Amino acid sequence: MNPNKINIGNAGEYFVAAELERRGYTVGIPMSNVKDFDILAIDNKSNMYSFQIKTKNSIGNKWVLSKKDNQLSTNNSYFIFVNLNKENLPDYYIIPYNKVIHDIEEAHKKWLDTPGKNGKKHKDNNLRTYFIKEDEYKNNWGILQQKKRND
Repeated sequence: MNPNKINIGNAGEYFVAAELERRGYTVGIPMSNVKDFDILAIDNKSNMYSFQIKTKNSIGNKWVLSKKDNQLSTNNSYFIFVNLNKENLPDYYIIPYNKVIHDIEEAHKKWLDTPGKNGKKHKDNNLRTYFIKEDEYKNNWGILQQKKRND
């Protein structure tokens, strides 16, 4: 049986929840769809974190987000991009929320200003392409605590 988009998304959320619990966080996944986050977590010092989880089951560094993904902005908010890697263990890219939003908005502006194949400017839409380039975020769960120490 092949997993559908909902199965893949749910798997990503539960993999992330398990990783956070394994690291000592208390994790909550809402029973219904919430616009601003997929997971909330609290560390042992009562600091709260929110996470947007994006999951795919293919290899590659290209992710497609929608414009609505840029509604939240706090110091303890993160995107976690989960690559399920088919039958292998998942890879996680833990990236501060504000960095992702900044990067996708800059790239989208550049895309809008670049002529397409027909020589005309691209038309705006709700899709945003995000390319993960930095290996510093791959499986770097420590970024959650590093950021807290730097605040």
